[in-house]
Amino acid sequence: MKIKITSDSTSDLTEEIRKKYNFTTLPVKVMFEDNEYEDGVNITSDKLFEMCENSKTLPKTASINPSEFKEFFEKVFKEEKCDAIIHFSLSSKLSSLCQNAKTASENFDGKVFVIDSQTLSTAIGLQMIYAHELAEKGVEPKQICEKVEERKNSVQASFVINTLKYLYKGGRCSRLAMFGANLLKIKPIIALRNGGMDVESKPRGKFDDVVIRYVDYILGKFNTPDKSRCFLTYSTLDESLVKAIYNKIKPIFKEVLITRAGSTVSSHCGPNTVGILYYNDGK
Repeated sequence: MKIKITSDSTSDLTEEIRKKYNFTTLPVKVMFEDNEYEDGVNITSDKLFEMCENSKTLPKTASINPSEFKEFFEKVFKEEKCDAIIHFSLSSKLSSLCQNAKTASENFDGKVFVIDSQTLSTAIGLQMIYAHELAEKGVEPKQICEKVEERKNSVQASFVINTLKYLYKGGRCSRLAMFGANLLKIKPIIALRNGGMDVESKPRGKFDDVVIRYVDYILGKFNTPDKSRCFLTYSTLDESLVKAIYNKIKPIFKEVLITRAGSTVSSHCGPNTVGILYYNDGK
């Protein structure tokens, strides 16, 4: 049985990774002023932040509707000649993407399986790679979904952000929280729990220092990692800081995948956001 694994573009996977595992992603729309863009197609995080610097307006994102998902699944079946599709979606608590994909899947006689990742960015990618590995072993689609669900609570997904402005504009935090963070120079650590975003910790200080403390904190608290791989994902970040994080996590994991957050995720988290993401169910 040929199984195709897909996602929306919030999985933030590089073209190299998508090619390696034969993943296909459907771009989420990013709205800025009077223009509409497709995440990863005609807009990048760098371009997005450049436009924001010259405007008082911040970007918005628009969900993919059920008919667009239906067209996407039809195209995948036609081009890939696959028997089933397992589609991974951004957490249903953060967007209507998952529900819209599930609605569209009802047109395919049980051949399209939609998984609510209950997370975002490359934490979705972790689940996709795991599903791919199971498919390579000949596991049936339904059993793959069950096994992915069993590991879902073990995904460690967190990130540290430099400003709450973008989360506030996107309705993810209050004006009071943003004001307090700015006043106290807090660089909050945000974690994904049960599909929603929560404040894990509120470190203060210079951003570069906070980032290194964040890595130590996460590795210390979530200290039973599956050492197969770890994603290091950021929106924008100084290369020296990327290297410093990499040097800290490389001795622990067999594979460290460095990726950039796409324009959809970046439009909510803003510049200078970075996270390390891995399964925390090792020995």
